[in-house]
Amino acid sequence: MFPMDNTKTKKLNFKALYRLCPGAHWLALVSALLILLHLATRGNHQLMVWLSENLVRPVHGLLAWLCSYAPFSVAELVICLAVIGTVVYIIYEIVRLIRRPEKLRRVYIIIATLLAVLLFVYAGFCLLWGIYYYGDDFQAKSGLKAEEISVEQLSEVTAYFADLANEYSTQVTRDENGVYTADREAILARSPEVFGAATELFPCLRGPGVAAKPFALSRILSYLDFTGFFFPFTAEANVNMDFPPSLFAATVAHELSHQRGVAKEQEANFVAVLASLEYGDADYCYSAALLAYTHLGNALYKADNEAWQQVYGSLNRYVLADFACNREYWKQFETPVQTVSNTVYEGFLQSYDQKLGLKSYGACVDLLVNYYYEAALAAK
Repeated sequence: MFPMDNTKTKKLNFKALYRLCPGAHWLALVSALLILLHLATRGNHQLMVWLSENLVRPVHGLLAWLCSYAPFSVAELVICLAVIGTVVYIIYEIVRLIRRPEKLRRVYIIIATLLAVLLFVYAGFCLLWGIYYYGDDFQAKSGLKAEEISVEQLSEVTAYFADLANEYSTQVTRDENGVYTADREAILARSPEVFGAATELFPCLRGPGVAAKPFALSRILSYLDFTGFFFPFTAEANVNMDFPPSLFAATVAHELSHQRGVAKEQEANFVAVLASLEYGDADYCYSAALLAYTHLGNALYKADNEAWQQVYGSLNRYVLADFACNREYWKQFETPVQTVSNTVYEGFLQSYDQKLGLKSYGACVDLLVNYYYEAALAAK
């Protein structure tokens, strides 16, 4: 007998494996190469800037314009179809596994197919969103700097936004208990106009003048601890329609800032406040003042508790009622699901070099204080 040619056998086995699902193999290979290319080049700042401005933003502008013709969230439809399709596929394949022999082959096909789809989605995410994290951020484009601040400056600006919250709290609609009641649909209808004045100040914020989209399955977002999200595959700003309305308009502005290329969360919070206040609409201004005060107040509480108590004591009953409403709503979602969701999202932020993780949401404090300090002094 002649000895078996192991090399030839391996080649034959590889070919046989490839023929089981050639489409999945090619999709996985191309996707993996794109991911590796992204990982290898994301340190090239100039390339990332060029791709952000000449590829990602134009694509997002086109997608946002196309999806604006749909009266519903295309992102939600895509996500639901993807989830349903995945579940149906897995059930179908499990049934086939039970009925047919050669189970190892079927298991391999299932795993290879799901892995290929996962790699494809992540590759698209790297291309349509991940690039932003390594190009110029809002500070680089606008010239603003989140420079070091003093406790005195922090206290002044916190008091300034507390006063703004008090002022605008009397200009919005409220129920018999004094709690803010917003017309969410009307706020969404006005959302294409929110960035008009801010764009005049900072041309880098130019973007598609389209409305944010309501997310029908908003209760699910609340369980995941999300008030909204930007979906890069459709370039839609999606917002939770279920949580208390006091921070709703600011959330709309926050997600729309992502649509305009502001990727970092701390900068998106600052831009949301800036755009809303420049817009001048009472609903947006009140919500922005609450958002700013929340971040500033949390920082002041840790830096100077006595100063924080003084500012907090200046809040009127309407603002306090809205804060209480928010606390009561989110208390019901303090579950393991929320914990897992936050852990996963923090891991995602850190994977894109957002070293502060979820804490980076509070880093907008420096931008707020640097930008509004003079206004706070002038308002005294």
